[in-house]
Amino acid sequence: MTDTVQGDAAPGITGGPRLLLRLEGLALLAGAIAGFVMTGQSWWLFAALILVPDLSMAGYLAGNHVGAAAYNAVHVTIGPIALTVIGLISGDLRTLAVAMIWLAHVGIDRALGYGLKYSRGFGFTHLGRIGKSAA
Repeated sequence: MTDTVQGDAAPGITGGPRLLLRLEGLALLAGAIAGFVMTGQSWWLFAALILVPDLSMAGYLAGNHVGAAAYNAVHVTIGPIALTVIGLISGDLRTLAVAMIWLAHVGIDRALGYGLKYSRGFGFTHLGRIGKSAA
C-alpha cells in the first residue's frame, strides 16, 4: 500500500473530527494507565518502556518510506491489543502491563497530535502536519 501526498499539503483530518481523534487518544491514555495500575506492576517498568515505540523512528535513517512503515507498525493499536489478549489469556500480568504501556504511548501520541505517518516525510500525518514546517 502506498500513500500519496502532493506538494506541501497533508491529507490530515481537520476541525471537529481532528479534535475528536485527539480526545480519543486521551481516553486511550487514561484507560491504558488505569489498566496498568490494575496489573500492580512497578511504575519503573512504565517509565522504562513508555518511549520504546519511538525507537521505530530509527527507520527514517533508511528513508521516509521505511521510516513511515516502521513508525506506523508500532503506533497502531493492533499490536498492543493483541498483546493484551495474550496477557489476559495467559494470566501474565507483566505481559498485560507491557501492553498497557504500549497503548498509553499510542494514546499520548494521538492526544498530542502525532498521527500515523505518510511516506512523504515525518511531518506528514493523518492528523495533519506537525513540526516547524506545519506553521
